[in-house]
Amino acid sequence: MKKSNFDLYAPAFNNIDKILEILDQDYPAQTHTSLNHENAFQLLVATILSAQSTDKLVNKVTPKLFKKYKKPQDFIDVSIEELEEDIRSTGFYHNKAKNIQACAHGIVEKFGSVVPGNIEDLTKLAGVGRKTANVVLANVFGAQAIIVDTHVLRITQRLGLTTNADAVKIEFDMMKIIPQKKWTDFSHQIIALGRSICDAKKPNCPVCRLLPYCRFGQEKV
Repeated sequence: MKKSNFDLYAPAFNNIDKILEILDQDYPAQTHTSLNHENAFQLLVATILSAQSTDKLVNKVTPKLFKKYKKPQDFIDVSIEELEEDIRSTGFYHNKAKNIQACAHGIVEKFGSVVPGNIEDLTKLAGVGRKTANVVLANVFGAQAIIVDTHVLRITQRLGLTTNADAVKIEFDMMKIIPQKKWTDFSHQIIALGRSICDAKKPNCPVCRLLPYCRFGQEKV
């Protein structure tokens, strides 16, 4: 079934407060990224590395990486080949190394080596889309942000909270549905739900407490 062929699922849409309550109960600690970082630039790099990878794998790479490269200029000064080797295990390392170096150049040249704290400037940097920018804004700058990763994209569609398949459109859909004070918590809790229960291929719908409000789950079960 194409996502554009069904209307917003009334049980989910009408019970969004109950859905948020269940997420708070089941994932009370999941209110921040699982990517290890000590500052905005480290999180920016870690998020770029996490594309087509896992946070667990990235967290194995970044301690050594951030010990070697302490500031944006350090990523600029190294050869692309050496940087590729340092991040090889995260996958797609050619493109990631290129984006990290270009991103570092942008931070140094446009922002005086300081990571900007707004989405307009962040998304001007190479390799930084709205998802990556929102991760940094939410977890470093304390902004409320909807972070649409693969889990949020998948589960908001399954719940019937959006009929869109585009991440940016889903972000703006959720901004209309979710109270602003809950944007960041909702994002991280949905990510936790995706990792623990709502798997892409084998969702464990019978144990999910959101099942009564889930279009996908009701059809599947």
